Amino acid sequence: MRSLVSIFVVFALTAGIPASSSSASSPPAVDVRFVTDEADAVLSILAKRAKQEVVTEGDWQRLFASEGYRRLAKRETEIGAPFTDADFKTFVLSDALAARAGALRETLAAWTRTQPEAAGRRALTYLPAAAQIRAKVYPVIKPRSNSFVFEVKTDPAIFLFLDPAVTPEKQENTVAHELHHIGFGTVCPPPAAAAEIARLPKGAQAAVEWMGGFGEGIAMLAAAGGSGVHPHAVSPAADRERWDRDVARFGTDLREVDRFFADLIAGRLDEKAAREKGFSFFGETQGPWYTVGWKMASLVEETWGRDRLIADACDTRKLLASYNEAARRRAKPDETPPLWSPGVLAAAGVGEKR
Repeated sequence: MRSLVSIFVVFALTAGIPASSSSASSPPAVDVRFVTDEADAVLSILAKRAKQEVVTEGDWQRLFASEGYRRLAKRETEIGAPFTDADFKTFVLSDALAARAGALRETLAAWTRTQPEAAGRRALTYLPAAAQIRAKVYPVIKPRSNSFVFEVKTDPAIFLFLDPAVTPEKQENTVAHELHHIGFGTVCPPPAAAAEIARLPKGAQAAVEWMGGFGEGIAMLAAAGGSGVHPHAVSPAADRERWDRDVARFGTDLREVDRFFADLIAGRLDEKAAREKGFSFFGETQGPWYTVGWKMASLVEETWGRDRLIADACDTRKLLASYNEAARRRAKPDETPPLWSPGVLAAAGVGEKR
């Protein structure tokens, strides 16, 4: 998931989305669908090239007018990435892309046989009852191999780089992960918690905002379907092995993140240093925001059940306190589990039971 937009950014974008009110005319809790018009248009051009047919201006207009292309262009322009119709034409007409046409066509067909609404329903089981998941999923053929979420606050979209190396099962897991983020933004944090956080000192507010990074680990749990399923059950073996190695560093990573929170609270980091340190926890692939977040969420769910986890996850501060309580309860007599420091929890406005 590292190639997708970080949960820190997603939470910042979605924090102001009001929860949908319930009524007879309310939309369904899950409304997710594929939009493949950009990929379809590119594959149509590639098919013409393979048959040595003329690619007409109408073919290009079909591509450039497609919803997927227009939203892709808008996003790339907004972030300042080089993106022009002329450059995209060059990419589509490249020999390298032509050589991949068959694999891309097969991959698109395989991906779209999956059920994105099923992924949404799986994500919804780890969200409060009022959560709504509405999104369009765009498998796209494009020069850059990144995937991302876009316009989460207004018209949620998940852009997936069409990659033949990614199985349909892995693609569906990725979609479920991102849909959990999108659904989270419709109801979390609760208004009372948001108001309480707004009254905290600046350093403590910064620490609480970064605590939202643990949403990556919670989304890993939701996408897998539970703590009894390996988060990388449908990933390549190398990804599973790397995850297991990283989870084994849980105690060390928790203490490092705890120091980061303490430094923020004490005002020892300027904005640049805070961003560098905070974003380093996303890792090159999946760092402590994922592994520590997943470990905490799993332990809380295993100790008190999913309802407790969902309530805590919606106000991430409480997840840290509940983890401490669960870790103490489940520790062996001669074991000292890694814990969040009392000062960090107090500064964040949450207490803990002992």
